[in-house]
Amino acid sequence: MSEQPLRLVIADDHELVRAGYAGLLATQSDFEVAGTAKDGAEAVRICRELTPDLVLMDVRMPVMDGIEATARLADTGIRVLMLTTFDLDEHVYDALGAGAGGFLLKDVTAEKLFDAVRVVAAGEALLAPTVTRRLIAEFARLRPSARPAADLAALTPRETQVLRLIAEGLSNPEIAARLHVSEETVKTHVSRVLAKLGLRDRTQAVVAAYESGLVIPGGR
Repeated sequence: MSEQPLRLVIADDHELVRAGYAGLLATQSDFEVAGTAKDGAEAVRICRELTPDLVLMDVRMPVMDGIEATARLADTGIRVLMLTTFDLDEHVYDALGAGAGGFLLKDVTAEKLFDAVRVVAAGEALLAPTVTRRLIAEFARLRPSARPAADLAALTPRETQVLRLIAEGLSNPEIAARLHVSEETVKTHVSRVLAKLGLRDRTQAVVAAYESGLVIPGGR
């Protein structure tokens, strides 16, 4: 019995962009475009109505921007993959803080877009390669620490180590190889880190690692 396709909503204020993404994503048998929205407010309404698995959300839209829309969907369990034209958009950090699970540049290739949708829908963090540590580190450096280092005191040494590796951009298989443990063990550690720090996903864990000073901006 085959799995149900991922149900997607596309939110962008340009009709041609919405149509382009819809047509592209529809070529994949494991995707179903459930609806589209021309602004953040409509995206929130449609997502609450259709309960898709993931919404591709443009950052800059009229009426309500993608950041506010993402924040309003934070309690729904719907994954959000943010889209932007610029790799150092001033709103990226806010989008991550609002609960976005991934961040991708609009000039991405079709294959990378497909991969990104699958990764974020599965609950993994994803940022465009040119955005990842450089962008998060920069915004963490420019902003005052919002998460005191003492917050990490609840973590065991191993959990702290796992958090540091998450912040370095390593996947679960890569962390397992680095620590010489099984992927299931890594998944358990990641779940405990998120639970103890009150975080929604790996993306927020990356931000928390920088904000706490566990990972130094520009360093490892």
